[in-house]
Amino acid sequence: MNSDTVISVIGLGYVGLPIALSFAKHFKVIGYDTNEKRITELRNGIDRNKELSIYLNDNLQFTSDRVNIRNANFHIVCVPTPVDEAKKPDLSFLESATMKITDYIKPGDTVVYESTVWPGVTRDQIATLELSGLTCGIDFGVGYSPERINPGDTKHTLENIVKLVAGSDDRTTARIVSIYESVLHHPVYVCSSIEVAEAAKIIENIQRDVNIALVNELSMLFNRIDLDTREVLEAAGTKWNFLKFWPGLVGGHCIGVDPYYLTHLAAKVNYTPQMILSGRRINDEYGVYIAREMAKALIRYGANNGKPTITIFGFSFKANVSDIRNTRVIDIYRELKDHGINVKIIDPLCDAIEIIREYGIQYEVFEESKELSDGIIIAVDHDIFREKDWSYYDKFLKQSSVALMDLHGILPRRPRPEHINLWRP
Repeated sequence: MNSDTVISVIGLGYVGLPIALSFAKHFKVIGYDTNEKRITELRNGIDRNKELSIYLNDNLQFTSDRVNIRNANFHIVCVPTPVDEAKKPDLSFLESATMKITDYIKPGDTVVYESTVWPGVTRDQIATLELSGLTCGIDFGVGYSPERINPGDTKHTLENIVKLVAGSDDRTTARIVSIYESVLHHPVYVCSSIEVAEAAKIIENIQRDVNIALVNELSMLFNRIDLDTREVLEAAGTKWNFLKFWPGLVGGHCIGVDPYYLTHLAAKVNYTPQMILSGRRINDEYGVYIAREMAKALIRYGANNGKPTITIFGFSFKANVSDIRNTRVIDIYRELKDHGINVKIIDPLCDAIEIIREYGIQYEVFEESKELSDGIIIAVDHDIFREKDWSYYDKFLKQSSVALMDLHGILPRRPRPEHINLWRP
């Protein structure tokens, strides 16, 4: 136990909580969050995201009282950096966290930001921190070590990944390296500047976004010529240097958000990024495309008499998590409703009441019913859905010609019930 270093973790979501738990094995940690309900749950050993087992000990303190930040000398900021409805970056959480630290920062302190931002934002926070009357590089240090937490991933945990770090000066960098390497199984990767680390983080997700957009566009093309995109990708994947990406919805807090941070910076320097914006447009519209393909399938298979019903399996933003924020399944739901189609949603991992409150969906959408569906969309590949076979999904369908859209290829093409028409992107 390092008795000299006390760490505050500002923000206890997907990123902050595992960081707090990991560092508490080696240091005293103050976990701060403005959500009092969240703090109460954590004090009782409950993670509402069902991601982590919380081991409470004397080294770990959870609090919603910001005055406790003053007891720390190494501060890690893990707050969200979302976009607004106009796709403009929202730095309000980051700026609020910085102001809280400014009220209690002391000589010798270090502030490390983990939130995803465009190059230059971390240095912009220094001006606020210096409102304390202290000078960066002399009285305190600032660093950046971008988060790489992947919700639902039990393999690539904080301890098992390579962390990027950069500091405002050599002394700060050395301190950050020393503290982070005390909890990691790998040496950190030291970047030459904070801006390099910021840029490296943001392009990690942009690269995935653009590649997924490519295969999404391929799926739209191959669908028109009756080719199974997954079969094509599997065949192409036998080449040693083929990059394996799969079609699908792109939601969540990173891949669907981070590109807008770099395009925001690009606009400030009078540059229009073509590929990044094109990829975003394709992925943002993919849910609508899926819904329209289902609407066409219902007509094709004779389900246009009366008002057809579709059952969507999965609502969270990715597999095996309960988080519904920024889920793109909502795009499928809304487009189907706009086509006059009844929609049912089944997702045992998600809280139906939370979905209703967040997205204004009617409660009846989640009620159990004996009404059979004209079609199914498997939108999220939870393990609980992957474990099911054709007979399970067939129980929800009418015995006349119906459509099933398997967005993740979890069901085999054959054998399958003759009355089910399978569609895979």
